[in-house]
Amino acid sequence: MNKNIDDKIIELIKNNENISNSEISRILEIPENEVERRIKSFSDTRQKIIIVDDEMATLLPLKRSLESEDYIVIEACDGYEAIKKAKAEMPELIILDIMLPGIDGIEVCSLLKNDVLTKKIPVIMLTARDEIRHKVKGLEIGADDYVTKPFNLNELKARIKSVLRRSKEI
Repeated sequence: MNKNIDDKIIELIKNNENISNSEISRILEIPENEVERRIKSFSDTRQKIIIVDDEMATLLPLKRSLESEDYIVIEACDGYEAIKKAKAEMPELIILDIMLPGIDGIEVCSLLKNDVLTKKIPVIMLTARDEIRHKVKGLEIGADDYVTKPFNLNELKARIKSVLRRSKEI
């Protein structure tokens, strides 16, 4: 759906180079600030990552570190927000905690992997749960990797690059 909106915006601009954001907003019936945000994103080639974690002590330092590596980082603090943002943003990768308020990360991963819109988005599970059964469950439902907390930041960054590289090959 979001790609469809982007395509419509591009088509409107191709047909009329002088069309205003407010005119695009009126035609597509979306907020003008949304039109502006989408147009700005057309030229941004950085890879987008969603980090889903309800612990700010994990989320914020990881976000800052990945932003310093030139990724666009979007944060979500619970499972429902993660699903909503995944569908709206269509990131190249999701880093997903298992223990979340609302619905847990296993259920979020399962829902994302069973949705035609999000099923190809790679997921790295990042969690304090290190029992083999949790790792196996996460991988069985479609997670592409599984990292336990506490984690080594350099190792996680290497795993992120590896998962992103593999996802491009598919």
